[in-house]
Amino acid sequence: MKYVILIGDGMADRPDPDLNGMTPLQIANTPNMDMLASKGKIGMVKTIPDGFHPGSDVANLCILGYDPKKYYTGRAPLEAASIGVKLEDNDVAYRCNLVTLRFEKDGTYMDDYSSGHIKTEESKVLIEAIRSELESAEVSFYPGVSYRHLMIWKNGNVGIKCTPPHDILGKEISNFLPIGDGCELLKGLMKKSIEILQNHPINKDRVKKGNKPANSLWFWGQGKKPLIPTFKEKYNLTGSLVSAVDLAKGLGIYAGFQILNVPGVTGWIDTNYLGKAEYSLEALNTLDIAYIHVESPDEAGHSGNYKLKIKAIEDFDSLVVGTVIKGLESKFRDYRILLLPDHATPFRVRTHTDEPVPFVIFDSRLPENKKLSYSESIQHMKDIMFFEEGYRLMDYFLKG
Repeated sequence: MKYVILIGDGMADRPDPDLNGMTPLQIANTPNMDMLASKGKIGMVKTIPDGFHPGSDVANLCILGYDPKKYYTGRAPLEAASIGVKLEDNDVAYRCNLVTLRFEKDGTYMDDYSSGHIKTEESKVLIEAIRSELESAEVSFYPGVSYRHLMIWKNGNVGIKCTPPHDILGKEISNFLPIGDGCELLKGLMKKSIEILQNHPINKDRVKKGNKPANSLWFWGQGKKPLIPTFKEKYNLTGSLVSAVDLAKGLGIYAGFQILNVPGVTGWIDTNYLGKAEYSLEALNTLDIAYIHVESPDEAGHSGNYKLKIKAIEDFDSLVVGTVIKGLESKFRDYRILLLPDHATPFRVRTHTDEPVPFVIFDSRLPENKKLSYSESIQHMKDIMFFEEGYRLMDYFLKG
């Protein structure tokens, strides 16, 4: 038996008046996901436990079968694992975004959490400039992908209250700066970073070209290293994972998965969708599970652009879901597919929300025969499965 988990990050949404009361997922042309829904088992799953922030870290940990209440320690430690940073017991890892702040007479505003989805080549140069000026025996910086980077604080404070930058788009930042014991260090680094980045040649060139400057650091998502059993230890299965984002890859590393490095993977709508599917199918020749995480619907949701979100969903359906279905049909007889978003990212609110999301489980040995579209409307159907404790969905998928 082969298993494939297909994650359209943030794909779920809410009915919107601009879409005649529908969602991007309902409007998008998704024949492959609709086929899986028509021939598979459907249901809803709560991927964000009560009391947790609705982040992709918590949601994907849950989907992989790990109870966040037991295993979650923060987002940044997962990203540290992805980029090869080994955390000591007293190290605290912080997610370090390169953001665009807008400076007005009445305050400073969060203009863009991604600095216009800055390219990795440019962002690495900027992080190196930060490193040369701000790194110390206490604080270290590590480059990641695009706007996503990492700061390690030795013997640091994990209890500081920090706000994800994508939660405060367009808002004045003074009420969302770090709060708590040790926060002055973080705020000091952020203030100094503005001085370094504002006049950097890369940002001057970006402004000249009409692009958003990466003019400040923003810290959030902190935590210490987690203690997570591998998938082999938990389920006696081997797997691969492909993603553009470090938190998902970090989860895969802790789960003991093979991380697939696919050229052209960006996390945006220009990502190499086809490569993710093809590399994952190839990995299934020797492994049991393929976990395919696609970030673009989430990023489009954060942008507040429903047209981009519809495009991201349609590309996910045709280039990832469709390719996987054809590949499995031609290479393997017995297989199961689990399809779902990790959480909702409604384009109207431009951030993650914690409502349950629709899932499909398709089993090649037991295809059903009904007419159904895959969307959030599944929640209104009678007698569907519902997983209140989302981490139990993986148990059902593998053993049900």
